Amino acid sequence: MKDYRVFLIDLDGTVYRGEDTVESGVRFVHRLIEAKKDYLFLTNNTTRTPQMVVDKLKGHGVETDTDHIYTPSMATASYILSQNKDHSNKKIGLYIIGEIGLWRELLQHPEFELNEENPDYVIVGMDKDLTYHKVRVASRAIRRGATFIGTNADMNLPTGDELIPGNGSQCVFVAAASGVDPLYIGKPESIIVKKALAKVGYAKEDALLVGDNYDTDIKAGFNSDVDQLLTLTGVTQKEDIIGKRQPTYVVNNLDEFKL
Repeated sequence: MKDYRVFLIDLDGTVYRGEDTVESGVRFVHRLIEAKKDYLFLTNNTTRTPQMVVDKLKGHGVETDTDHIYTPSMATASYILSQNKDHSNKKIGLYIIGEIGLWRELLQHPEFELNEENPDYVIVGMDKDLTYHKVRVASRAIRRGATFIGTNADMNLPTGDELIPGNGSQCVFVAAASGVDPLYIGKPESIIVKKALAKVGYAKEDALLVGDNYDTDIKAGFNSDVDQLLTLTGVTQKEDIIGKRQPTYVVNNLDEFKL
């Protein structure tokens, strides 16, 4: 096994499942810390701020800080700023659909301002209070030329014993109304992985992406040329990947992975 220097770790299904703790995932993080390995929690969730993620992790037995959290909200802000380096002194107009994690991250940057009429970007994140009005404003702005960004393409989210509509479903609604497909930032896209590696200062060869979902976590590794570790403690099971491209490593739980 390679001597990986940094571990990009998914959360839901890997360290916890909703309100339940994945004990092997927690032990894995503790082993990384004891081995003095760098790590970054790489989530697709935009509804929480980094501090809210830290607080949730503490409730599952993981002590960390906001420097070890990376979200699509952060990657979206970084991406837009990187695309507008020559924006002079003009503010970058945003129309935002989402919850506190997305709003707070974007609006802390002085380069951005809210603009409902003629924004430069329409950004759609998970919004459990999505309304017809929000979709109407978003689709109108996109038809007028705003760039359409989806924070992630998750069609459904597991909640208890139910699958609820995810952000990808919302983005399909806006795409159908506007006639424009979004640029996605979160897993499985390579954008969030590249931005995460830039944050921690490592090359892709140094990293291992750890997660439970083949279609998001593992494909994010494929798309960014980062090795992958699939743990069967969440969404994906062994029979789900028969006949598909195989991850670098597959374990029943993260206790099986030796550092």
